[in-house]
Amino acid sequence: MCGILGTYGKCSPDLETPLNLLAHRGPNGRIIQHLPNGSLGHARLSIVDLEGGRQPMNDAHGRRWLICNGEIYNHQQVRAEFSDYPFKTKSDSEVILALYERYGPAGTVPRLDGMFAFALLTEDEIVLARDPLGIKPLYYGWEGDTLHFASEIKALQDRVKQVQEFPPGHWFSTATGFVQYYEVDTSAARVTAGSDDSPSYIRTGLQTAVHKRLMADVPLGVFLSGGLDSSIIAALVRDSLEAVHSFAVGVADSPDLHFARQADAFLGTRHHEYIYTPQAMIAALPDVIYYLESFDPALVRSALPNYFLARLASDYVTVVLAGEGADELYAGYSYLKRYGSGEKLHRELVEITGELHNRNLQRLDRMTMAHGLEGRVPFLDVKFIELSFSVPSEQKVRSGVEKWVLREAFKDALPPEIVWRTKQKFSQGAGSAFIFERIAASEIDNEQFSRETNRIFTETGHHIQSKEELYYYRVFRRFYAAPVTALVGRSRSL
Repeated sequence: MCGILGTYGKCSPDLETPLNLLAHRGPNGRIIQHLPNGSLGHARLSIVDLEGGRQPMNDAHGRRWLICNGEIYNHQQVRAEFSDYPFKTKSDSEVILALYERYGPAGTVPRLDGMFAFALLTEDEIVLARDPLGIKPLYYGWEGDTLHFASEIKALQDRVKQVQEFPPGHWFSTATGFVQYYEVDTSAARVTAGSDDSPSYIRTGLQTAVHKRLMADVPLGVFLSGGLDSSIIAALVRDSLEAVHSFAVGVADSPDLHFARQADAFLGTRHHEYIYTPQAMIAALPDVIYYLESFDPALVRSALPNYFLARLASDYVTVVLAGEGADELYAGYSYLKRYGSGEKLHRELVEITGELHNRNLQRLDRMTMAHGLEGRVPFLDVKFIELSFSVPSEQKVRSGVEKWVLREAFKDALPPEIVWRTKQKFSQGAGSAFIFERIAASEIDNEQFSRETNRIFTETGHHIQSKEELYYYRVFRRFYAAPVTALVGRSRSL
């Protein structure tokens, strides 16, 4: 996991200043490589091949240079197919260079199983790519004839006129432009697993997704809120590893701390927790919004406990597995019950899964990377997504119970209190959901709200919907210019 940035074009601008803005993503070293037709910068968080995996890295012939943020989980399988290729490291990223030499960009990107954003610079072109769901971030913009790109907005906004998000499931080259190679498959719903077999398919599929995400040369742990999703992941990791660190946060007496302790007592992890106060939340809010690069209320609410959680975990491990994606795949949000349990629900699940890149995945990436921590998301394994959308929607919401089939799949792996626990958002379970809603209501009167939201709409086209959102927006604008507002995703499930 790392921070990447670079340029492609005749000019060779200073990269040290913007790379320093990504230093939190790569605490293990920063390197800049200037080449005749571009420059590449890399801030490294060492996960695989700690000594040999430094970037930018070049190929065996010295003609192509690569920087990559993420993990390629099938790199060993790819290496086995390239027995004659002169690999120089044991880094998972290096297989991208081998694949490019044989297949070019069109044949390389679809063969990668992982989460990634990378840039590959050759004598003739630059290739950029982002993983299917956008688990790893990437932004870009043009300044004259020079292409700029970076992992986070903060490293670009002072360098280009318009920062744009690189779309998930796409690759780009200066020779071809943008090419889409993946989209969430809506047709999978037509090939349904039998109702009796769905739980066993789900369990086996998620076991496989978790197992491949245990790849690391550094300590690994799990986020454990005591909710269904994180507890399932913790149980599967615990089945594979003898010693597992788990982490939970919340205000005193919050539901998450209570249920996380129950899950830990059952699973036998090495459990760690942090209890925070409203005063700590207020103090942390500017940092949270700076790293999050958003003022969406639902995202900020969940980012605050996530920020404390990542900070806690970073004292013990370098990699964590988390439960993101289960609510989108298995209808965990309360608002989804209005869609019933048929085709309308399925279409909504497909849509919100495709939007995760600037919602919950952005929150997980930014809050973990703010503390030099890598977050992995087994539920969003591409094969597991396909499996999940082959499960009939009627099994996802049954008798008013959300994620019914997921609960069935793991009902013997966890205590009943965890398996059948009512869904709570992270901020609700941690006990901190409404702190800033109350603060905003006391500090912003109706006249201020009307006047300021009208001005913001005129300036940016963004409609501020609550005093809480305005409160966050004011903090956001301390760090980011008005045009960046266009990149802020809006959650549906507040």
